[in-house]
Amino acid sequence: MRIAFIGLGNMGAPMARNLLKAGHQLHLFDLNQSVLAELAELGGQVSASPKDAAANSELVITMLPAAAHVRAVYLNEEDGVLAGIRPGTPTVDCSTIDPQTAREVFKAAAAKGVDLGDAPVSGGTGGAAAGTLTFMVGASAELFATLEPVLKQMGRNIVHCGDVGTGQIAKICNNLLLGISMIGVSEAMALGNALGIDTQVLAGIINSSTGRCWSSDTYNPWPGIIETAPASRGYTGGFGAELMLKDLGLATEAARQAHQPVILGAVAQQLYQAMSLRGEGGKDFSAIIEGYRKKD
Repeated sequence: MRIAFIGLGNMGAPMARNLLKAGHQLHLFDLNQSVLAELAELGGQVSASPKDAAANSELVITMLPAAAHVRAVYLNEEDGVLAGIRPGTPTVDCSTIDPQTAREVFKAAAAKGVDLGDAPVSGGTGGAAAGTLTFMVGASAELFATLEPVLKQMGRNIVHCGDVGTGQIAKICNNLLLGISMIGVSEAMALGNALGIDTQVLAGIINSSTGRCWSSDTYNPWPGIIETAPASRGYTGGFGAELMLKDLGLATEAARQAHQPVILGAVAQQLYQAMSLRGEGGKDFSAIIEGYRKKD
């Protein structure tokens, strides 16, 4: 299949590699020339603009940093996706943005005869490389049926959440809970250490008791507890704190629009904002625990 893939960052590039491995013909666009060159060596074709990438493709996939980038890539009248795409071409945006923007871009696409869905992902850069991502898809049933076989070549769990925008709702609610749970685990682990219990023992108790959660048993923020967690490699790699801050901002803004209280979410947002202010936004989000530990 001829696929336009636009946005080749930490998540988009490994996703595109998996599609190339699956035998698809990719028309690529990104501002990073080095990643374009790398994927061109694997068989991808470099396009001059989103418009050019979409023009002769049978499917368009975008994976972009924020809502402003999504609007620019799709809606730019000179070289945006909608300026070049053929009516009837299925399209999916895998960025994590606010539900309102997803629905606005959907309306603009529909006016061009294009069915667009949103499909944000969970699983991080490791899941993107391994092809084990979870896709939360907001789309018509017909579009979902078209997208599912291709998404399965990049992910393991493809979930139809409902109409356009519901994929974004699922993603921000999940990451709202993730940010809160990581802070809770950080507080518990740091308190146990300060009170004198061996952190390995404490983690074992938590992970076999009622406090168990993904943030404790798979991604524990205390160094040395989980060998594969970013905490055991200086909080490098994984899911950046700035990205968590972005997602918490999306959640709290959506909650404001819905007049729905998210009290713990707002506190979590402020804690990650403080982490960013300290210049630690490039670390994995589990480094939030460093704010609870005494400096050596």
